Amino acid sequence: MSSPTPPAAEDGEHLAGASGDPGGPGGPGVPGVPGGLVGRSAELALLDGFFGSAAARGRALMLTGEAGVGKTALLDAAARRARDAGFQVLRVVGSQFEVSVSFAALNQVLQALTAEIAELPPWQAETLRAVRGVSDEQPTELLAVAGAVQVLLSRKAARSGPVTIVIDDVAWLDRPSAIVLGTVARYTQSAPVALLAASRTGDESFLSSTGIPAHEVRPLDEAAAHELVAQRFPAMAPRVRQRLVTEAAGNPLALLELPGTLNEAQQQERGPLPAVLPLPERLKKVFAVRVGALPDRTRELLLLAVLDGSGGLHILERALDGGDVLAELGPAEQAGLVRVDSATGRLAFRHPLTRSAVMELSTGAERRRGHLALAREFPEGSEHRARHLANAAVGPDDKVAALLHEVAYSTLRRGDAVGAITTLLRASDLSSTGVARGRLLAEAACLGANITGDLRNVHALLDNALLADPVGSGSLAAATAAASRLINGEGDVDTAHRLLMGAIRNHAGPSGADDDILNEALLTLLMVCFHSGRPELWQLFDAEVAKAQRRSPDHLLCVLRGTFGDPAHVPPHVLDLLDGMVADLHRETDPRRIVRTAVSAAYVDRLPGCRSALRRVVDDGRDGGAITMAIEAFFLLANDAYFSGQWDDLPKLTEEGLRWCTMYNYRLTAEPGRFLRGLLAAAQGDTDTARKTADRLVAWGNPRGLGLLRVYAAHIRALSALGAADFESAYCHLRSVITPGEVPAHLPHALWLFLDFAEAAARTGRHAEAAAHVAAVRATGIPDVSPRLAMMTDAAQAIATLDVIDHELFRRAVDTPDAERWPFEWARIRMAYGERLRRAKAGAEARGHLDAALGTFRRLGAEPWSARAANELRASGIPVGTAASGAGRPALLTPQELQVAQLAATGLTNKQIAAQLFLSPRTVAGHLSKAFPKLNVTSRAGLRDALTGLDPEQTA
Repeated sequence: MSSPTPPAAEDGEHLAGASGDPGGPGGPGVPGVPGGLVGRSAELALLDGFFGSAAARGRALMLTGEAGVGKTALLDAAARRARDAGFQVLRVVGSQFEVSVSFAALNQVLQALTAEIAELPPWQAETLRAVRGVSDEQPTELLAVAGAVQVLLSRKAARSGPVTIVIDDVAWLDRPSAIVLGTVARYTQSAPVALLAASRTGDESFLSSTGIPAHEVRPLDEAAAHELVAQRFPAMAPRVRQRLVTEAAGNPLALLELPGTLNEAQQQERGPLPAVLPLPERLKKVFAVRVGALPDRTRELLLLAVLDGSGGLHILERALDGGDVLAELGPAEQAGLVRVDSATGRLAFRHPLTRSAVMELSTGAERRRGHLALAREFPEGSEHRARHLANAAVGPDDKVAALLHEVAYSTLRRGDAVGAITTLLRASDLSSTGVARGRLLAEAACLGANITGDLRNVHALLDNALLADPVGSGSLAAATAAASRLINGEGDVDTAHRLLMGAIRNHAGPSGADDDILNEALLTLLMVCFHSGRPELWQLFDAEVAKAQRRSPDHLLCVLRGTFGDPAHVPPHVLDLLDGMVADLHRETDPRRIVRTAVSAAYVDRLPGCRSALRRVVDDGRDGGAITMAIEAFFLLANDAYFSGQWDDLPKLTEEGLRWCTMYNYRLTAEPGRFLRGLLAAAQGDTDTARKTADRLVAWGNPRGLGLLRVYAAHIRALSALGAADFESAYCHLRSVITPGEVPAHLPHALWLFLDFAEAAARTGRHAEAAAHVAAVRATGIPDVSPRLAMMTDAAQAIATLDVIDHELFRRAVDTPDAERWPFEWARIRMAYGERLRRAKAGAEARGHLDAALGTFRRLGAEPWSARAANELRASGIPVGTAASGAGRPALLTPQELQVAQLAATGLTNKQIAAQLFLSPRTVAGHLSKAFPKLNVTSRAGLRDALTGLDPEQTA
C-alpha cells in the first residue's frame, strides 16, 4: 500500500483568495470589504461563529473546495480574525517534499510551544522532545503523541487564552502528523482549542478522512466575480471582463491571474483575445514567470526552502554559508511569492504553486547541490540527513543505502509501515549490487505481506528480488514474504513451513534490521503452526524459538507462544508479562506489536484491555497504513464483541474485515472472520448460515491440512446442536476434535470448547467422559488463567455431576465477579442451574435463574436458547409470552407433556428425550401416551403438524 499521492501543486489561493486588496496578497485589504475578501461574507460569518463557539468549547472544521477557490485566503482571514478574537494562532503548512518525513508538520506547532513543552509531565515532555528530534528516545505510539499534544494545547489555552491551529495544504501533511492532528481534531471539545484546515475537493488525505465537520467553499457568484475583477483591474473593458468572468466560472485564482496573461491592449479591448484561455497552463506560467524573474541568489534560497520544507530561516543561513538571508529573500517577498517573519525566523510560500514553479525552473544539478547543502546541516545518522543524501545521489551509493536501511526500521518502529517500505525501496534503488538490492526488496516484500497488505504487490517485489539476486532468493526475508503470501493467500501451510524452517535454520543470526526479519519469520511460523493444528510442527517451532531467544530474547514472542500457542498450559509469569504489555498498549507505536499483543490476549480473556489500541490500528488501516494488521484488528474486536455480548457490532466488524480480505486477496486471513459470523449464526439460530459456514471451513481447510478450520467447524456445528437441544449431535461434533480427559498443547481452541463438551457428554449419558474432561481442565490450571475460565470450569464440573446438584459449584459460577461481562456463557450457566433446580422441585429458585437466562438470551437474539429457557419456565408452571387461558377452554397438554411432545416431534427417541430432561424412558413414554389422544394423533409422525397448529393457550 502507498500513501495517498498529493497533487503536483495546490490551488494558488494565497494569490487568488478573492481578495480585493489593490496592494496584492497580504496587504491591508479593500476598504468596506470584510476581511479584504470579496463575496465571502457568508464564509466569514461562519468562521466568526466557529471561533465564537470554539472559545468556550473547542471545535474543528475543514474547508474544502476546488483548486483556486480561495481556501488559503480564507485561512489567512480566519487567522487574523482569530487573533482579533483573542486566539493564539499556530500555523501549519504541509510540504510536498516533507510528506514522507515523520512529524514534519507537527513540529511546526511544537516549535512555537517549546517553552510550554518543558512544563509538561516528564513522560509527555520526553514524548514531544522525541518527536522534535531533540532526544535520543524514539517517539512513542501516535496516540501518546496526540495525548501529549492535547495536554500541551489545553495548558496553553488555560494559561494564555484559546488556541487555534490553522492548517493549509492538508494533502501534503506527513502521515504521522496528520494522524496526530486528526486525533486532536476529534477531541477538541475537551478544551478551548480550535482546528481549522483546508483541503482540495476530491483529495484523499489522512486528516480529511477523520470525519471532522466540513464546509465547501463554493466559487464566487457572477456579481462577486465582476466586483473582484473590477476592483483589481479597473481599466479592463466590460466585455473583456465578462469574457474572463465566464471562463473563470467564479474561480478566484483564475479571475486574479488570467488578466496577467493579457496585454494592455487586450484588456482594453483594443486587441483580439485568445480563442481559448487554457486555465491550468496559463496559471502555471504566471508562477513560473514570477519565479524566473527573481535574482539567481534568491531563486537558490527558494530552492533550498522548497527542498527543506521546514520554513526555518536558520537552516537556509547555514546552508548558504552565511550572508543576509532576509535581504536575499527580499525580491521574492516583494513579488508576493513568500512571507518572511523575522520575529519567528520562518519563511512561508504564499501558495504551493510557487514551490512547484521553483522546482520546475531548477536543474537537476541545482537540486542535488541543494540537497547536499541541507544534508550537511543535520547530524550523522539522522533521518533528515539520510533523506537529503538519498535525494542528492546520482547513481548507486551503498553508504546512503545503508543509512536509509536504518531509517526504514526506525520509521517502522514509530508505526509508519508505509514509510518504512517506501524507504526500503529507495534504498534498493541506491544499492550497487544485486545481492543488496535483492535483500532490500525481499525485506520490503516481507513487511508488505505481514503489515501493509496486498499480496499481489508482494509477489511483484519477490519477483524483482529474484531478478536482482537469483542466489539470494532463499534469504530469510524472501522466505518470510513468500510464506506469508502462501499461508495468507492460499493457506498452503506445508510449503510455508518448509520455506520458513529452511531459511531460519540457515540464518546466520540477528543484528539490527536482521533482528526484525528473524522475529517476523518466527511469528509467521507460529501462525503456520497454529493453523495446522499439528503437534509435530509446534515441536519444530519451539526448537527454533529456543535458539533465537538465546541470541536475542523477545518477550512478545515468548508471550505469544505461551498464551496463544498453548493457553491451557500458560505459566503464570507469562501471563504477568502479557498483563504488563496490555497495560502499556496506550504507549505502543508499532501496529505489529499492538495486534500481536491482542492476539496473545484472545484465548486468555485480556482482549477488553486491547480495544482502544486495536481501534487505532483499524483507523491506521483505513488511512492507508498497516492493512494486514487492521484486518486482524477487525476480527479481534469482533472476537471481543462476541464474548462481551455486543452481538450487534460483530457483523459490522467482520463485514469490513472480510471486504478488505477480498480486496487484498487474503483468503486464510478471512477465515477467523467467517468463523465468528458462523458462531454467531449458530448462537442466534440461523442454522442455514451456520451449516454453510462450517461446511465451507471444512471444504477449504481439509485439502490444505488446516486443522484449525476443522476445529472451527466443529465448534459452530456443536453450538448449533446445543441450541436445538440435540446433545447427541453436539457430542459427535466435539468428539471429532476432542479426546476426553486431554487438553492438548497443540490445540489452543480447545479452551473454548470444554463447557460445550461437558454439557453434551453429560446430557447423553457419558458422565465419565464429562467428569474426566473437567478433571483434566482443572489439572492444567485453566481456572487460574481468567475469571471467565474459572466460571466456565465450575459450571462444567457442576453440569458433569448428574446424581446430585452441586449447589456450591453452580452458585460459585453464577456469582463470579463481573460475570455479566460474558452474558451468553453466564446465561447458559444460569439456565443449566435452573433446569436442575426445577427437576429437583425447587421451582421458585429455578424460576429466578431461568427468567434471568431468558431475558439475556432474548436481548442477544439467541433464539434457540430463548426457546429452551422458555420451555423450562413453562414446565415450571410459568406462562411465557402468552395470554391467560380463555374461559371455558380446557387445557390440553401439561407443560411436561408439551416439552416431551416437542422433543419427540424433532425425531428424538425416548431414551434421548429422557437424557435431556433428566427423566426415565418410562416416564417419557407415559407423557407421550397422554399427549397423543389430546392432540388427536396416533404416532410421532403427526406430532409436528399438531404442535404447529397448537394454540399456546391450550397448555396448562
